[in-house]
Amino acid sequence: MDVEGKAPNRAHGTQQAREWLARIPAKAQIVLGLFLVAAVLLALHTVTAGKDASLHLALQHTFRSADVSVWIDDDLAYSGKLKGSIKKKFGLIPGSVQGSLSEIVPLTAGIHQIRIRVVSDDGSSQQASLSGEFARNAARELSVSARPSGLSLAWLATNAAGSPSGQGWFARYANALFLTIAGSIISAITGFALRELPGHIRARQVEEVVEDPKVHSAVAGQ
Repeated sequence: MDVEGKAPNRAHGTQQAREWLARIPAKAQIVLGLFLVAAVLLALHTVTAGKDASLHLALQHTFRSADVSVWIDDDLAYSGKLKGSIKKKFGLIPGSVQGSLSEIVPLTAGIHQIRIRVVSDDGSSQQASLSGEFARNAARELSVSARPSGLSLAWLATNAAGSPSGQGWFARYANALFLTIAGSIISAITGFALRELPGHIRARQVEEVVEDPKVHSAVAGQ
């Protein structure tokens, strides 16, 4: 019964929204669309502007299944599931359970504390942490070994600085492009408002005078 009642309400609301949109002048609809585009571009810039470095997590483990969480300066930056399988020696003899995880975590340049926690399916938990300095537009690789006996972390030397730099260059270019487009849209909206708003106000005043006999009589008496 409630479902049947909600369907007409939604249809009525949609019809009202369409009628309201139809009453908006075409120019105002264009301005509204430009404003929404500018808002999206500024939101994208806000999300991507602060992340100018990256952490490459290279994790090896011996769990059939476990949960892993990564904190950067006490802020949760990544959480996921670890899956392992039995590796056969020489392709025939069953060996131990092994699994791996490779993940890129964006972060800001500077010194950060990295904390990692692994919780296995039996409820046992282990964690470890270490600090490291991250250069701007570069990546650092962190090797993680997770076993039931303990968790160990170590920084690895990397020569992959060129790739993160390219990504950083692209991010800077994209951010600059976002800001340029958003600024142009906002300038266009401001110019349109300054140009069209006075005429719109005068038109509304004229409509009110025509629609309200009292106002019309007062204006005529003057």
